[in-house]
Amino acid sequence: MAEMILILDFGSQYTQLIARRVRELNVYCEIHPYNHLPEWSDDIKGVILSGSPCSVRDEGSPDIDIDFYSSKVPLLGVCYGAQLMAKKSGGNVLPSEIREYGRARLSKVDSHHDLLKEITLNSQVWMSHADTIASIPDKYEVIASTPSVNVAAFKLKNEPVYGIQFHPEVTHTTEGKTLLRNFVVHICGCSQDWTPDIFVETTVAELKAKLGNDKVVMGLSGGVDSSVAAMLIHKAIGKNLHCIFVDNGLLRKNEFASVLESYKHMGLNVKGVDASQRFYAALKGLTEPEQKRKAIGRAFIEVFDEEAHKIQDVKWLGQGTIYPDVIESVSVKGPSATIKSHHNVGGLPDKMKMKVVEPLNTLFKDEVRNVGRTLEIDPNILGRHPFPGPGLGIRILSEITAEKVRVLQEVDHIFVQGLKDHGLYDQVWQAGAMLTPIQAVGVMGDERTYENVVALRAVTSVDGMTADFCHLPYEFLGEISSEIINKVKGVNRVVYDISSKPPATIEWE
Repeated sequence: MAEMILILDFGSQYTQLIARRVRELNVYCEIHPYNHLPEWSDDIKGVILSGSPCSVRDEGSPDIDIDFYSSKVPLLGVCYGAQLMAKKSGGNVLPSEIREYGRARLSKVDSHHDLLKEITLNSQVWMSHADTIASIPDKYEVIASTPSVNVAAFKLKNEPVYGIQFHPEVTHTTEGKTLLRNFVVHICGCSQDWTPDIFVETTVAELKAKLGNDKVVMGLSGGVDSSVAAMLIHKAIGKNLHCIFVDNGLLRKNEFASVLESYKHMGLNVKGVDASQRFYAALKGLTEPEQKRKAIGRAFIEVFDEEAHKIQDVKWLGQGTIYPDVIESVSVKGPSATIKSHHNVGGLPDKMKMKVVEPLNTLFKDEVRNVGRTLEIDPNILGRHPFPGPGLGIRILSEITAEKVRVLQEVDHIFVQGLKDHGLYDQVWQAGAMLTPIQAVGVMGDERTYENVVALRAVTSVDGMTADFCHLPYEFLGEISSEIINKVKGVNRVVYDISSKPPATIEWE
């Protein structure tokens, strides 16, 4: 196992960001909830304690044996983690007299300490806490302050144990990456050798050992995660990997044929299955979003199960699960109660009685793409915008029919191709079109029309958790609107969605 940083999660919304920043240093790390602690391993080189929405002053607030970890490796407490360290060592944590939220400046920096090397005086940091460390015991020393927070950072004398009351993982802390590098690389001594090349090498070796001569079946979507996972398994077992790509009738224009062609050039053993009519039948009469998701999920499982049973002696189910999915399933508060249906290939393992292999379950999305580049996967697949599992089924805001799918496919194609032609595609995290249940009056030539309204959606994001609408040029939007109305029969009005997430979601259903 690679050397790693252990991140103990107390429920902060920023914990994944800490992990991402550590990974950017080419250092492997894992997030574990404070109430699901892993067994200790000598591969652990340091521990980071996350923030939390809780207060250390509350009865029953999250707690761990800090001495156990600080006696073994360097320790860094962030926000709640720092307050917990201070409280358990005899310090005083009180409600803040003034609001300690947002940007602040470091008015004191003891840069001779390893944690604060190259951190400049007056550097901007980002605070987010309702409590503050009013005092620390004599065995600690204050190493950084802001005008309103005396104990902005502290250190256990003569030991590599640190606490900070600001968040180095957010971009608003301008030298946060430097601080985390100081801790992870210089204090913990991590060698920064966790690279995509190493990941591919070690993962393929592990897959060979795990799978041997066994057969694996895997459902492909044409997206990044399933494609990269398939290529890793393929490198390990070759033709013993059997891939199934199902056309649910809800893919984008020409997507079924083009994705199959890409897979053929990648050397994958893929069978394409056109089940579009089966999905349309399952969706007939349904308008409620969750009902549509469940119908699509059930139909997929049925088709995939039938095709998988045609392959003899399959023992494993391959899945493109990535690390955020794993984190969500073992979070501090347990699995999310609001996970949308048709997430990944949910339901297949129980139904099919197979063992599951998930080669990407330690990676974030951007890391998956980096591994894909190492594997020399088709850039058209790697650069593809995220596309929902239910496809256009949740972009048609009414009952789904083949004709509505045709209309939306044409609209979506014009929009996405336009982004590519104008050099805008790579500036957008996700783009697509929605077919609304609204019909509007229009005029074409001398005739009045009563046709569909479509909405275009384009957002920027890092991981889809939050998103802002793209400020696409008006000239571009005008050109695309005219092209859609002129070329797509059944559409006479185009609108652009300028809402961000939150409060709106990226998809409309």
